[in-house]
Amino acid sequence: MSLYGVTEDQPFGDDIITFRLEGKIFACLWLGGGRHDMKDSHPRIALKLPPERNEELRECFPTVKPAWHWNKKHWSDVYYESIEDAQVEKWIYESYRLIASKLPKNVRQKYESVVQERTLSSRVYRD
Repeated sequence: MSLYGVTEDQPFGDDIITFRLEGKIFACLWLGGGRHDMKDSHPRIALKLPPERNEELRECFPTVKPAWHWNKKHWSDVYYESIEDAQVEKWIYESYRLIASKLPKNVRQKYESVVQERTLSSRVYRD
């Protein structure tokens, strides 16, 4: 919620919080329990990332899997309890920037500094 322009809601029930930028979901946090406790009981967050980035993360981190209820090409479930907080925060920010970069031009201007950071070397986000 500290990212500029982010809102949250719970359209899927009390056990899931979605984080949006200009109405577009970039992260979906499963709180555990409730009606979405179908696959397992491990806390996770679904993040939208470019397909090649999702593949890379899944190869490098055994706790990053194709998202269960999302398009598996564009979304990954991150079982964050076994990954350093700083790493997860980088991925959340990466997802946020991806959504910002896809907004209509007149809306995207509000987030121009965020979108421009997307052009930085990808190495910054793989540390």
